[in-house]
Amino acid sequence: MNLLEKEELARDKAIELEDASPEEIIQYAVETFPNITFACSFGAEDVVLVDMIQKISPSTDIFYLDTDFHFKETYETRDRLVARYHIDFVRVSPKLTPDEQAATYSPELWKSDPNACCNIRKVEPLTRILSQYDAWITGIRRDQAPTRANSKKVEYDTKFGLMKFNPIAGWTNEDVWNYIKDNNLIYNALHDQNYPSIGCEQCTRQVMPGEDPRAGRWSGNDKTECGLHK
Repeated sequence: MNLLEKEELARDKAIELEDASPEEIIQYAVETFPNITFACSFGAEDVVLVDMIQKISPSTDIFYLDTDFHFKETYETRDRLVARYHIDFVRVSPKLTPDEQAATYSPELWKSDPNACCNIRKVEPLTRILSQYDAWITGIRRDQAPTRANSKKVEYDTKFGLMKFNPIAGWTNEDVWNYIKDNNLIYNALHDQNYPSIGCEQCTRQVMPGEDPRAGRWSGNDKTECGLHK
C-alpha cells in the first residue's frame, strides 16, 4: 500500500468508524495491521486501553518511553499492570543517559530548553520504535487540549509515517473514569492527588481547582505538547 492509498484509507475509515466503540476500532486496527503497537504512558486513558487490548489482542506489543524522569508512582503503575496482565512492556530509552544529557547540554535542560529535552527523551526514542511498525494506537482524546480537538479516530500519521488509531478520541474524562471504576482497573495514584495529566516529574505539577487539566504540564512555558502528536 503506497502513501496515497494509506491516506485515503485513513480518511475513509475515520468517517466509517467515527461512531464505532473503542473496542471495535481496536479490533479493526489489530486485524488490518497486525504489525501494530500501543504507546502507553500509564495515565488514566492508557490503562483503559491496556485493559481493552488485553481482552481483544493480548499479543499486541505495548511500549513505553522511559525518559528516566518519571514519577515513582508511574513506575509503580507499570509494575502493577505487569503483575495483573503479565505484560512484557517494551521499554524504549533515550540514547543519552541523564548524566550524558547534562554534560552535553545543560544540567537542567527541561528548564532552559524543554523542547530540546522532550526531543531527546521522547521524540527521538518514539521515532526509533515506531519505525519498526505499520501502525500505532494512542490514548489521546479531543477534549484534552485544543491541539487535540480535531483528532480523528483513524489517521495517517504524517510525522512518523504510519497509520494511527485513537480509539477513545471521542471520550470525555468522565467516560474514562467510569470505565476504570466499572472494571476495577489499576491506575496511577497521582490521579488522586490533583494530577490529571502526568509526564516527567520535573515538568509536571498539581492542577488546582478551576485550572485547565493540562495546566500542570510545562507550567510557566508556552509549551503544551511534548511533540509526540502533530
